[in-house]
Amino acid sequence: MVKTKIGFPSSSVRQINNSQLRANLKAATSAIREKRARVVGEKEDWEELRRKGEHVRDEILNNLDSYLMQLERSVTAAGGIVHWARDSAEANQIILSLVQGHGETEVIKVKSLTTDELGLNEFLAQHEVTAFETDLAELIVQLAHDKPSHILVPAIHKNRSEIRDLFQRTIAQGRVLSNEPAELAETSRLYLRQKFLSSKIAISGVNFAVADTGTVCVVESEGNGRMCLTLPKVLISVMGIEKIVPGPDDLAIFLELLPRSSTGERMNPYTSLWTGVYPGDGPSEFHLVILDNGRSRVLADPIGRQALRCIRCSACLNVCPVYERSGGHAYDSVYPGPIGAILSPQLFGTESSLSLPWASTLCGACYEVCPVRINIPQVLVHLREKVISQGHRSRTEAMSFGLISFFFQTSRRFELLQNIATRFRVLINHLHVSKSAPGALGKWAEARELPQLPRETFRLWWRRNRDKNGK
Repeated sequence: MVKTKIGFPSSSVRQINNSQLRANLKAATSAIREKRARVVGEKEDWEELRRKGEHVRDEILNNLDSYLMQLERSVTAAGGIVHWARDSAEANQIILSLVQGHGETEVIKVKSLTTDELGLNEFLAQHEVTAFETDLAELIVQLAHDKPSHILVPAIHKNRSEIRDLFQRTIAQGRVLSNEPAELAETSRLYLRQKFLSSKIAISGVNFAVADTGTVCVVESEGNGRMCLTLPKVLISVMGIEKIVPGPDDLAIFLELLPRSSTGERMNPYTSLWTGVYPGDGPSEFHLVILDNGRSRVLADPIGRQALRCIRCSACLNVCPVYERSGGHAYDSVYPGPIGAILSPQLFGTESSLSLPWASTLCGACYEVCPVRINIPQVLVHLREKVISQGHRSRTEAMSFGLISFFFQTSRRFELLQNIATRFRVLINHLHVSKSAPGALGKWAEARELPQLPRETFRLWWRRNRDKNGK
């Protein structure tokens, strides 16, 4: 395992020791997996639908420049304003300028995973602008001064009792609450309704943007998003450059793939579509911020670029044994789980995410459920190779592989190593069984069932028996 600034190995150990977290994750991901399996099983053409999704996403990535230009023309023709941001600093400054230009000090937000990538809330707070999350799970995380732990359900690490206690300390206005979901949801509605009616500016993410028409799409399950998108006078939507689909027919494919893969539903309860501005209906001003922030670099990698197909459904998280045991916080990234293990190092650089390519197994379960067929195990191996080739490995690892390389270079050296191992086989076999090897060797042996060393090597046995037979 390589050294890392993020420290997934140590972070995951801390999370694994949190029994409440593990119980929450197991209950939630198991329920989502079961629902997904049922609704996917209803679609006889599910695999064909996955391949269509893969084809559309690759078509976009292969011709991204022309589709981006088409999207800008379409949005502009519909009365919207397009802004281009090379990185998070530029995107944050664009958004701040728009907010300050309208003299506002508060904004409401929804579907904000991309703005989490930007660190937008913290940036706005530094400039005396307060951002209020309106998605229930995002609100819970914000009130707790916490971080999201799941792409789809950011507060999956908290149970109802924890949420009740949090609301009583913050937004319940002195009321005593039960831990019934209906009462907790109503408490959040009462709090947020005032924000919806008073806020002049809203900021949203984007699930899909249709290049042909300039239509922007957000899918959600609560209805808060629709109020956020329609009531304020100014709407600012932030999207990564890869969030495009060519036309409405292509959008229909993903509106089948996404809900089944994410929440186990046949369709999203709320699918909001808007195209520019329309007098007397919805916001009178629409801004679309199109963000690169490392995506062009990912696009240049023939293997790694498939991570940009991702539609943020979180299906890979829900089947990953590593995620279920360690939770999203162990990844220390906006994008946790298997997709985070391949997307974060590419977006933000391997220097800041050295251990993440090792933060997921190669079992292939994530590939099997991915609605756009991202071969996550292939990209994991690719990124591991890249990290090592860049020289990012520990001294112990370098010495170990150097020693192995020395003995494996010639048959004579290899036989010498076998003979040495055989002489000390009693001690080595004891270490294997007791898992008591020192340091990194012990951790390596801990996760593996190693064979017992025999009394003699096959080479020695062969020589002895060959000499007996006179051959």
